[in-house]
Amino acid sequence: MTSGKQDARPCPACKSHDREYVGSKNGFEVIVCGACSTVFTTGLPSELEAQDYDGYYDESNLEVPEFIKQRTQEIVSGFEDYRQQNRLLEIGFGAGTILDAARDAGWDVFGQEISKSAVDHAKARGFNVFHGELHDAHYPDGSFDVVIASEIIEHLSEPEKMLAEVKRILRPGGVFWGTTPFARSFSFRLMGIDWSTLAPPEHLQLYSIQGMEGMLHRAGFSTFELRTTGANPMEIANYLGSYVRSTSGNQESTFNRVESVYKLNEQLTSTGRGRWLKSATNRILDLLKIGDSLKIVARR
Repeated sequence: MTSGKQDARPCPACKSHDREYVGSKNGFEVIVCGACSTVFTTGLPSELEAQDYDGYYDESNLEVPEFIKQRTQEIVSGFEDYRQQNRLLEIGFGAGTILDAARDAGWDVFGQEISKSAVDHAKARGFNVFHGELHDAHYPDGSFDVVIASEIIEHLSEPEKMLAEVKRILRPGGVFWGTTPFARSFSFRLMGIDWSTLAPPEHLQLYSIQGMEGMLHRAGFSTFELRTTGANPMEIANYLGSYVRSTSGNQESTFNRVESVYKLNEQLTSTGRGRWLKSATNRILDLLKIGDSLKIVARR
C-alpha cells in the first residue's frame, strides 16, 4: 500500500513506511499506516506552523462545565487501589480540573504543562507544577503512583519518548491513565479527512489499538488495557446534513466540536436515564471498537 507521496515520516506508532494517502487538511497531507492503521500527518509542523500552546489558555477555557468536574472526580476515585506513595502527576493539566479533584481526594498532586498561562493559573491556586516538557522536569525514578495524560499524546512529535519517561517515573505497579482520539472510530470511517478531531497542526496523529499496544510494549509497560468509548452524534448529523445542503446548493452551517460535546454530555449526565444511555452506548462502542476515544490503562 503506497500513497505516492515522498519523504513522509514513518508511522509514529509502529515505524512502518507502508501507507495510504487520506487527504489534505490545514496545509498538511494526512496518511493512514498500512501496517497498524494509525492516522498521521506526513510531516511535522515548522516552528511557524506549530500550535501556540504557551498562550493557549485564557479566561474562556480555564473554567469548565460542572459535568466535567464531576467526571474528573469519578476518574480520580478509580486510582485508590494504586495509592502507596500518595503522589499523582498530570501531564498537560490545562485548566487543572483533574488536579483539583485529586487534591480534594487527598493526593499529593503534581503537574506538567507547556502552556505558561495554564501554569500561572495553577500556581496561583497553590499547585506544584512544572512549565516545560516532561523530560525536562527530571522527576526521580519511580516517584509516582499515578501518571495521567488526557488528550495529550496525539499532539506529540515524539510520543514514545514521553511514554518511556512515564514508565521511568512510575513506581513498580503504578499506573498510567490516558485518553487520545481513536484512529478506527466510526466517526473517522464515516467522515475521513472531514472529521473535526483530525486537526493538524494541533493533532499530529490518531492512534489505532494495534499502534498504541506496540508503543506501550516498547516503552516497557508490563500490562495494559485499551477501550474505545464516546461518539458525537451531533457532528455526524451535521456532516450528513452538510452533504444534503451541498447537493441542494445551500450554504453549509458552522459546527463547533467542543461546544457540541459539552452540550451533549450536559444533557446526558443531567438525568439517570441519560447516564444509563451513555453507559450502554459506550459498552457497545467498545465492543465494536468504534468509539471516538481510546482509553489507556497501563501498569508498570
